[in-house]
Amino acid sequence: MGLLRKHMITFNDLWRSLTCLYDDNEAKAIVFLALDKLFSMSKADVYCGKLDTLDDNDKARLHDVMEQLADGIPVQYAIGKADFYDRTFHVAPGVLIPRPETEELCQWIASDNRSGSVLDIGTGSGCIAITLALELQQANITAWDISDKAINIASGNAKELNALVNFVRQDALNAPEDAEIWDVIVSNPPYICDKERADMERNVLEHEPHIALFVPDNDPLLFYRAIAKYAAKALKHGGALYFEINPLYCNEMIDMLSSFGFADIIILKDQFGKERFTRCTKQ
Repeated sequence: MGLLRKHMITFNDLWRSLTCLYDDNEAKAIVFLALDKLFSMSKADVYCGKLDTLDDNDKARLHDVMEQLADGIPVQYAIGKADFYDRTFHVAPGVLIPRPETEELCQWIASDNRSGSVLDIGTGSGCIAITLALELQQANITAWDISDKAINIASGNAKELNALVNFVRQDALNAPEDAEIWDVIVSNPPYICDKERADMERNVLEHEPHIALFVPDNDPLLFYRAIAKYAAKALKHGGALYFEINPLYCNEMIDMLSSFGFADIIILKDQFGKERFTRCTKQ
C-alpha cells in the first residue's frame, strides 16, 4: 500500500489496489464509499482532484483504511459506519453489518403502522429497533441481544440518533416466561446453514460474527422456533410476529408457525424476488 506515500494520490491507484479481491466496479464503489464517509468527498469531488488536497493526517487515515480493505476487511468495518434506512450507524466487528433487505422488513412494519410495545430480538447494531423507534410514533421499543458488545454498540447508535430504545442482554434461546406483553415481535436471527458457507464471500466469512450468521444444517429453524414459541405466549392477542427468513426454508417456516397456532401467515419477497420475510398474527 505504498501508493499513499506518493506525493500524488489518484483514484485509479486506490481502486486498482483492491482488484485482487473485487471486480473493477465493486472496487470503485468501495473506494467511493470510503472517501464519502471519511472526508465527505463526492464522486464529483474525486474527479475534480480533491484527493490532492488531503493533508498528512487525512492521508494517514486513508492509508490505514486502504490497508484494512486490502486485507479483505469489509468497508463498513474499516470506516466504522454503515448506512441503513437513510441513517448512519456505527458498526464494528462483533455486530452484523446491516443489509438493504432488512430495510425492507422495517418498511413493512412501518407501513403496517404498528404501535404499542415492540420487541426486536437479536438487535446487533440496533438498526431495526432504532429505525422502528424513529418511524413508529406511538411505539415503545425494547431490543434483546446476547452480546454485550452488540448492546454497547446499539446503545451508542440509539444515543447518536436520538432514539428511545430499552436494550436488554437476553439469550433468545432461553427467553423468559412472559405472557401477553408485546404488540409486535420482530427478529432477523441467524439463519444461514453451515452448508451454505461455500457460496459466501470471503470478507463475510472471515470478518462478520458467525454467532449472528450461522445455524446447524440439521436445525435451520433453531432460532425461529425458539422465538415463535416465546411469541405464542408473549404476544398480546392480535399481536404480530415478523421475521427475516432464509428463502430455502420458506415452506418449513410456514409449517412451524402454523404448529404454534399463528394465523394470517404472509410471505413477502425482497427486492431481488426471494421469499425473505414473513408476518403472522396471534389469534
